[in-house]
Amino acid sequence: MTSATFLQKLLVTACAVTRTTDLAARVTGAAPFLPALFALRYANMGGLDREEFAHQLAKARSFRDDRWCGYWNSIAADHADRAIGLLQDCAGPTSASIPDICSPTTASDADALATLTDLIAPAAAVFADYGPQSDLVAVSDVIATHTPAADRLRTTTAFGAIDAWVKAITYYQVSAFPGHSNQRMQAYRRSREMFDVLIGALAPSLNLTVEHVEISASDGETVVGYLILPPGPGPHPVVLTTNGLEGTAQELAIPQLRYRDSGMAIFMMEMPGSYAYTRPMRPDSESIYHDVIDHLVADDRLDPGRIAMVGVSFGGYWTARLAATDDRIACAMACGAPTHLSFTGGAFGTPQIILGALADTLGARHPLDLMRKLSALSIEDRYADISMPLLVINGDNDTLMSTQDSVDLADAAPNGTLLLYPDDDHCAMGHYRQWLDYSQHWLSEHLVSAAK
Repeated sequence: MTSATFLQKLLVTACAVTRTTDLAARVTGAAPFLPALFALRYANMGGLDREEFAHQLAKARSFRDDRWCGYWNSIAADHADRAIGLLQDCAGPTSASIPDICSPTTASDADALATLTDLIAPAAAVFADYGPQSDLVAVSDVIATHTPAADRLRTTTAFGAIDAWVKAITYYQVSAFPGHSNQRMQAYRRSREMFDVLIGALAPSLNLTVEHVEISASDGETVVGYLILPPGPGPHPVVLTTNGLEGTAQELAIPQLRYRDSGMAIFMMEMPGSYAYTRPMRPDSESIYHDVIDHLVADDRLDPGRIAMVGVSFGGYWTARLAATDDRIACAMACGAPTHLSFTGGAFGTPQIILGALADTLGARHPLDLMRKLSALSIEDRYADISMPLLVINGDNDTLMSTQDSVDLADAAPNGTLLLYPDDDHCAMGHYRQWLDYSQHWLSEHLVSAAK
């Protein structure tokens, strides 16, 4: 650790202990008190220009609900307005008003979704393959290569509309970070509502079936997730995917569109204790995932013998835990998973906003209670129980969790494989596309090719 890094961690810790983070952020901006990968994570999700997003972060000078959410909501609304304007351009100047992409009722309006599907159809496949972009020049070159000259303007305009739509979703998710408070939860709902409309409009052009699913869990919680089915009658192999502390289903779903021809179904859910749940996360929240697997097994369109589980960050923890306790899982992939040392290594350098999010997620009443609840999550004694193929991914310099957790997990699991990306951080976000491609190939080998 360099002296500059140590001093930075010391400042962050001092502000966390004295609860003066918000006061300090008025001087320094919010960035020093956010996880190191905050900017890269959301830049990946929304195809944001990293320099522009870093500049926006520098101008965010408070974590208070009204200031934080007001600032990011305004940027999100600008992108939503741009998306609406481009959709209107796709429809033509003489067309009636287009459906409201920000309204929660649009997602359940078949006529409205059909209208939006027609408008964005020219660019749906290009967007699914290339994702949101910080620079549309590269996409314009792709469109010029593969699209007749007469259709290029409409395709480019449609792509711009989808791109701006996803950026609005992303900025509302930034506003929602890290959840739990009223205004942040309102931003979370807006992000999810806009995604519901988007995925409903994209799915027909991509030949996918997308279902909004609610599962009543045995502990009284309701799991809200998305089931994405590939073409054909099935039964399909299915990948249960879950994310981390303040992650959302829409963050998981957007990059997965690229793999729509994999032949695998995907069920995406958020981890217990976050956003939409009513109870804190605890070790026996494991039962929620068992209930979800019960639901997947009972679906005739899915193959109960070919269920995989994939988790990112804290979702990787739940993946490793379920891999040790539910033999219905055929293979599993854990990315950036905290499993033991991450829970016992102390909080030096951890920002106040992350400590607060952990406390809210776990229902901790004070710092000692938080330490106790984190320690109770350790699954070090269960590594050897993971008998199925397990792929463990991380960066070799994880600044948020312990890289050693990934090493130990892969080493102790009988069929563990470790993929560490050099000079990368938590969840190997600097190699995001690379490990997504690798993991899809790995899942296909274990779920699709193995069945042939």
